[in-house]
Amino acid sequence: MLNRKTEWKTSSRQAVGGAGNEPAASAAAPRRRTLPRLLSSSPPRRKRRHRLLEMTPRSAHVISTRSWAMPVIMCLLGILTVKVFFLSRSDEYVSSSRVQEMVEVEVQRRVQQQVSLLNSEPHTLPSEERGPAVANNFPPTADLSEKDRMRVLVTGGAGFVGSHLVDALMKMGHDVIVLDNFFTGRQKNVQHWIGHPSFHLITHDVVEPIKLEVDQIYHLACPASPPHYQYNPIKTIKTSTQGTLNMLGLAKRTGARMLLTSTSEVYGDPEEHPQRETYWGNVNPIGPRACYDEGKRVAETMMYAYENQGEMEVRVARIFNTFGPRMHPNDGRVVSNFIIQAIQGKDITIYGDGSQTRSFQYVDDLVRGLIALMNNNYSGPVNIGNPDEYTVKDFAELIKSSTESTSKIIFMDGTKDDPNKRKPDITLAKKELGWEPTVAVKDGLVETIKYFRGELKKTGEIIPTGPDASKPRNFADPDPPRQLRSP
Repeated sequence: MLNRKTEWKTSSRQAVGGAGNEPAASAAAPRRRTLPRLLSSSPPRRKRRHRLLEMTPRSAHVISTRSWAMPVIMCLLGILTVKVFFLSRSDEYVSSSRVQEMVEVEVQRRVQQQVSLLNSEPHTLPSEERGPAVANNFPPTADLSEKDRMRVLVTGGAGFVGSHLVDALMKMGHDVIVLDNFFTGRQKNVQHWIGHPSFHLITHDVVEPIKLEVDQIYHLACPASPPHYQYNPIKTIKTSTQGTLNMLGLAKRTGARMLLTSTSEVYGDPEEHPQRETYWGNVNPIGPRACYDEGKRVAETMMYAYENQGEMEVRVARIFNTFGPRMHPNDGRVVSNFIIQAIQGKDITIYGDGSQTRSFQYVDDLVRGLIALMNNNYSGPVNIGNPDEYTVKDFAELIKSSTESTSKIIFMDGTKDDPNKRKPDITLAKKELGWEPTVAVKDGLVETIKYFRGELKKTGEIIPTGPDASKPRNFADPDPPRQLRSP
């Protein structure tokens, strides 16, 4: 029994060739099927081929040829079109790998074009996103040669002192990278540089490692006011120790010179007056200020351990009380609190009897001292401060008169471990750096008071921070009450 496919082939041969071969047709007669039966038994998809049985062999051949010739012709036309396209774009045949390479080159070209546009046209951003200073123009900067231009990292560069240091370095013509976690720093302090091709701002905590390529490192990162560094003492210790360790590792890997901004707090409540760099200090290692005082002392130890063991270049600046524009209005320091209270007509609060002394320097003098120390060959600790000494009570009177305020001066309970005297001996700075302060305290206060008046105009009210541990906050947040004391 033949299957359906075999039967179809046999019947087809007999139907087509029967006219010229009668014997063959008669011999196969017993197995032939009639055409209607074949058509009814074949699959539906075969019906087009069955109609060929009614045509001549030549016409069937022509139709079958047309059925396969058309796709082939279309395919050939497509290939020819592609060849003509590529030959019109080039003198030789372009392979698929070459096409891919051309596409990649074009993509890279367009990406570089967009990046260059962003770098060369920073002022196209809306002014409300960049700040009024940036919307107009960047401050002028020097044009240094490649051999003189350095890549400088400033940790804590969005803070009070750090932002002024950034201004000086940018105006000198260096490339500056600012690293800040914005715990006490504020972006508005460096807003006027954002978008400048030589300025880079990175939100980062120095407690975590970071890989950069730099020539110098100014390590300023750490809360410096007592309320702020006492808010999270463990984090303060980690910033001074682990943060310094990370920056030392970066300096060692890149061969960069590193400057640590230490503090006069390493002297504690000093028994020597004024304080020289050779004085070892009088610090309570378990007091409320110890997280900052001892943290900085350990940081100094690590700096010189790396210098001695790793043959690194290190510098240490011991900074005394500093004031000026961009101070955080709620940092709780003497200068900011007194000015804020005086210009608002509120009571000026002194913690203690007011007989404790402080020495205040203007921020511009400090910045000059830091840059001078960084670029000097002297590597020992250096006091950077103004030996112009005031009692806290006298300084409050000076603020009151400078602001023409009618505020009353009141006295409150003193704070634990608050130093009784603080005055730097800057003989070493004069000798080794040729540095000494040039801005008088009264002149610096004029600019600082002007700054705080501007801040008050923006916020409407600023409530000072007391001496207790406090997180940096909005200006109008209330401060908890504190017990008054008799003068």
